[in-house]
Amino acid sequence: MGRVAGHVALVTGAALGLGRACAILLAREGAKVMITDLREEEGRGVADEIVEAGGEAMFLRQDVSSEADWDAVIAATVRRFGRLSVLVNNAGVALGGDVEQTSLQQWRALMAVNLDGVFLGTQRAIGVMKQSGGGSIINLSSIEGLIGDPNLPAYNASKGGVRIFTKSAALHCAKAGYKIRVNSVHPGYIWTPMVETYLAAQPDPEAAKAFVASLHPVGHLGEPDDIAYGVLYLASDESKFVTGSELVIDGGYTAQ
Repeated sequence: MGRVAGHVALVTGAALGLGRACAILLAREGAKVMITDLREEEGRGVADEIVEAGGEAMFLRQDVSSEADWDAVIAATVRRFGRLSVLVNNAGVALGGDVEQTSLQQWRALMAVNLDGVFLGTQRAIGVMKQSGGGSIINLSSIEGLIGDPNLPAYNASKGGVRIFTKSAALHCAKAGYKIRVNSVHPGYIWTPMVETYLAAQPDPEAAKAFVASLHPVGHLGEPDDIAYGVLYLASDESKFVTGSELVIDGGYTAQ
């Protein structure tokens, strides 16, 4: 207990799935948590759950593709909790369809959330973290940022962009002496509402789930806490020598 005691964390897309698991675990381990999402009811529910368990949390509605929203959320976090020491850029959307089927409008809408949102969050977090002694920025990429999928061109591009952008930001912060670490996390298929919705849209959802599970050598899909524990490590001082790295949590998917 207390692995991130004294830290203040901002988790985007924290109403459901991986973000929710990260926010709850960080709070359980001592962090004060700002929860943001477009889903207000579910987001407030996560904040309430943390407070009822004895933690400190607040919810704000945020569109991560909006500069104004980022400025407001960062300011509110510092105003409420005194500083920001951990940012988890988790908010993201998925889009199926091959390169011929994907429209420019769809491409840009996905990039606005998955890539622009990570850029804006990282940039804004650096601005406040360097003033208060440093911090840890954790960007959620994916195994789809490491390998290609013929039916996920926009998602592949966005998550690959998150991967290499993370390294650039990590080098900048390290060389500037900011004491800010920046790392990416690469989940395999995790049983979240996003994956559940994706599989439900397939002609045979059960067969699709079995097939996706079979792609992981461990033989099953991951759970949100599998990713949350990796985020907790990167958020904590245990990872003080880790920056510009890729934490792959995928049940062996990319080892093949």
